[in-house]
Amino acid sequence: MRILSALAGVFLVTGCWFDKEPDVVRLSGETMGTTFNIVAIGEDLDQDALAADVQATLDRVNGKMSNWDPNSEVSTFSASSSTDPVQVSDEFALVLAAANEVHSKSGGTFDVTLGPLIELWGFGPRKPEDPVPSDADIQAALDAVGQDRLLTLDSQAGTLAKSDAGVGINLSAIAKGYGIDAVAATLADAGIEDYMVEIGGDLVAKGENDKGESWRIGVEKPETGTQAIQLVVPLNDRGMATSGDYKNFFVQDGIRYSHIIDATTGRPITHHTTSVTVLAENAMMADAWATAMLALGQERGLDLAEQHKLAVFFISRDVTNGEDAYITVQSSAFKDVLDTN
Repeated sequence: MRILSALAGVFLVTGCWFDKEPDVVRLSGETMGTTFNIVAIGEDLDQDALAADVQATLDRVNGKMSNWDPNSEVSTFSASSSTDPVQVSDEFALVLAAANEVHSKSGGTFDVTLGPLIELWGFGPRKPEDPVPSDADIQAALDAVGQDRLLTLDSQAGTLAKSDAGVGINLSAIAKGYGIDAVAATLADAGIEDYMVEIGGDLVAKGENDKGESWRIGVEKPETGTQAIQLVVPLNDRGMATSGDYKNFFVQDGIRYSHIIDATTGRPITHHTTSVTVLAENAMMADAWATAMLALGQERGLDLAEQHKLAVFFISRDVTNGEDAYITVQSSAFKDVLDTN
């Protein structure tokens, strides 16, 4: 499950406090085509045991939702030519149900069957230098996209069916967030109440850092080649995800084509929003909504965020004031998070 590097980075910002030094376990490694970093704080922590439990959790999630593992549950379902309902794991069903919710609320902008369009536009096997797809090619790919009409999830029965043998599922815009939540649950099961779990720039934070303060996470400025911080967000008991279009795109004939594709049009986004950060009850929903909000753009996305009380932070290019000028906008729910921390 290759997570596109266009997801914007985040930075941990610490403060100072603590009379007695707690045990602090830091774990890092590679997973899901990217890296992970974990900070767990508590008493008498067994680093080796935690590392083994975390790895087992990551292996389990990858075994169900990795599009890069041909034997994973999602790959097996996508490769099957059967249109009969098949039994799926509880975790797979949970992620699909969440994807369906975001798909519906975003007006179809978020879509886990987007694979044919991703490949068509050069972010799969097709090379970016290949000719820009024709209208006919885009329409043909669009006909093969649409999770609401192509997939049928029966949550009660625990089954999933596709209406066409060629339908595939790509969970890269939501499964990473679920993996973060799964690791967080593993830490909670071990009795750990203060932790931060980050995978590929998205994260969840619980309790306090090792200085006795809320976790403080920096949102990266949307500039290629830099790691400057645009905004510091105090994070506690929430998931956070940032999606950006400034690290994965191609330019052809003077036109910039982002890797973020609007499933309703079949084309890369053309608006000026370049980065979106979402805070949610968990990392899975933050992950999915960050992708959906970037596809929607600030204007449409902000209206939707206010409607559903979503905490969203938009960074858009200020095209009237130069290439490196930006405009930032926060939803009401995002402002509330900053005001109460």
